[in-house]
Amino acid sequence: MTPYDTASVFGAVRLGHLVVETERFADWRRFGTDAIGMHHDDLGTGLLRFRLDDHACRFLLRRGPAEDVVAVGWHVDDHTAFERIEARVRAHGVPVTEGDAEEAHLRGVERLLRFPGPKGITQEICTTPVLSPEPLRMLASGWVTGDAGMGHVALTSARPALTRGYFHTVFDARLTDSIEETISGVRLRIRFLRVNERHHTIAVAAVRGLPVDPVRTRVQHLNIQAASLDDLARSYERVHELGFDMALSVGQHTNDKELSYYARTPSGFEWEVGWNPLVVDERTWEPSTHRGISVWGHTPVGRTIIDTLDQFRLGARSLLSPERTVPALGGGPLPDA
Repeated sequence: MTPYDTASVFGAVRLGHLVVETERFADWRRFGTDAIGMHHDDLGTGLLRFRLDDHACRFLLRRGPAEDVVAVGWHVDDHTAFERIEARVRAHGVPVTEGDAEEAHLRGVERLLRFPGPKGITQEICTTPVLSPEPLRMLASGWVTGDAGMGHVALTSARPALTRGYFHTVFDARLTDSIEETISGVRLRIRFLRVNERHHTIAVAAVRGLPVDPVRTRVQHLNIQAASLDDLARSYERVHELGFDMALSVGQHTNDKELSYYARTPSGFEWEVGWNPLVVDERTWEPSTHRGISVWGHTPVGRTIIDTLDQFRLGARSLLSPERTVPALGGGPLPDA
């Protein structure tokens, strides 16, 4: 008999916060505040937070060498769903650690548990986000968060079935759709997973037929959703004017129809600002496969042949460094689109 409650937690989970480890605080402050347009709070030496809404924390930056996302925080509706997730993780023999009061405070939550996740990214489940009474001071008019969470995270993986299975086992993630794309002769397949009505909260990309992960960082990109087209356009202008690297120009995706651009963060992974993606209707939605990432746009900006060679060099290195996974929670792969 399964030693935990098998009731689904789909719809009771949303992306709540991210933890980034970096030494580049001055660059990150300019990037997040002056370019993207978020609210920031300096918390003292080696700690910085960004806000998008009334939650006290959406992005926690802490001092360290990783230059990467090191933890993903999931806000859970209630204590019943929280304990259901905890029980299923423990039942698979995966260690769970309780965050202390200071760690919960820094993330702006009242209760925090953490456990290992794909690519070595710690997964954190939280209840009862703390709301800040301090008015937002930011250049954007607002960001779309709410019941669907604050955006999405995209990973590349040499073991995509295990990664997808992990999010299905832990959060009852569902396959929304897939995209097949060929870039410089390399065939990619990207699968998009949802945990609520947001089109996707996790994207998992793999090089078809090759056990290669061509991206240095654990996260390839993260996404936040602008409240208006004007907010997207103005932040795009600011990224250029302040001299930050642009990865992809403005374009529209084939699957969720989101209008977006991709900037390169001071830590090296990409930051997508999007607007107006479609919302999934669970009564009618059927997974499908799209050919190509974009309907139009999303043109690489400033990319040279040297950059491309560096990517393949990193990919070759990944063959020597096995990807960190959590096989106990990998389960079976979700059905393909």
